[in-house]
Amino acid sequence: MKAEIIAVGTEILTGQIVNTNAQFLSEKLASLGIDVYFQTAVGDNENRLLSVLEIAKERSDLIILTGGLGPTEDDLTKQTLAKFVGRGLSFDPEAVEKLDRFFASRPDYARTPNNERQAQLVTGSTPLPNATGLAVGGLLEVDGATYVVLPGPPSELKPMVNNELVPLLSTGQKLYSRVLRFFGIGESQLVTILAQMIDQQSDPTIAPYAKTGEVTLRLSTKALSQAEADAKFEAVEKSILAYQTFEGQPLSKIFYGYGDDNSLAQVAFDLLKSQAKTISAAESLTAGLFQATLADFAGASSIFSGGFVTYSMEEKSRMLDIPLGELEKHGVVSAFTAGKMAEQARKLTQSDLAVSLTGVAGPDSLEGHPAGTVFIGLASESGTEIIEANIAGRSRRDVRKIAVMHAFNLVRKTLLKN
Repeated sequence: MKAEIIAVGTEILTGQIVNTNAQFLSEKLASLGIDVYFQTAVGDNENRLLSVLEIAKERSDLIILTGGLGPTEDDLTKQTLAKFVGRGLSFDPEAVEKLDRFFASRPDYARTPNNERQAQLVTGSTPLPNATGLAVGGLLEVDGATYVVLPGPPSELKPMVNNELVPLLSTGQKLYSRVLRFFGIGESQLVTILAQMIDQQSDPTIAPYAKTGEVTLRLSTKALSQAEADAKFEAVEKSILAYQTFEGQPLSKIFYGYGDDNSLAQVAFDLLKSQAKTISAAESLTAGLFQATLADFAGASSIFSGGFVTYSMEEKSRMLDIPLGELEKHGVVSAFTAGKMAEQARKLTQSDLAVSLTGVAGPDSLEGHPAGTVFIGLASESGTEIIEANIAGRSRRDVRKIAVMHAFNLVRKTLLKN
């Protein structure tokens, strides 16, 4: 089934409101296994709406119109649809009764003839009751096309869709997705590596998405059950993770988790909790962002008791008890300083692990290092590991954010070795 969404309302075209209904409906229809091929916005104009309906009829099986069901003269969706399909308008008894109850309970509201428009349906429609408003929706099948009219306010549209429309449209199959998350590769690189697989994709489909500092792959398929979908996903995922990066390592090495809402920080935090490990941090360019991210998770106090924000060289020396002469010799932006910061943070807090971040957030260079140069240290019982990340061409904010992601990834990989 090919679906099309038509949003009716001049206020959408003038930018006075955002068409959030289209996003909600697209997600809802996708979950039912119905593909949305087109989205259109049209003003409160009969001729323009008729022209849009003419186009939609030729290319879509399911045509959903939102908005324009109110009592005023510019609310013309049902009237225009009736004209388009050659039907009249009829009153829905339940909607009329609801209008009666509404005005009976509010004697200060004047009932005018145009209020009755909200209880009308295109003749032959299946009514879709409005749980939170007065305008009744409807579903109508004419000449092989299914038309649905829905109210514009999201507070009315969403309950109507969830409670009334979805049961009528359910096909048995649903759309299932699995999101694979990768850190340490760009979208263009990942797409190049998987080019043949993406070009030849059929079912499940594979869609890459670039996010700040990472890349995700969304696998999607239609199936009758989660188990059926999982069986399809397993085979495709296994093939994807076996591909090699340009450095010769399998993609499984830079794959870190699943889901839209997952993150490197979440994965590292869960590993810390499951292994009952404590962590501290000493931060320079990130100014506490690593620690603030940890604190976002409920239960953070069980693995994180505190840390340090040491922005200047002098504070690195004073707070972390690192000889100032050594810092001056090696520089703030150095592997030496990152290592010492991590080791001292671990020692002073008596934590199992400690992370350090020092570098150049930009936009200017520092100590001869270009913006985006970051050194990250991780001290643990087994020793100290230091990595250098080159986060060039990014804003100051993104450099700091991606540096923290590198730090959490370092924690993740260290804990997975245990």
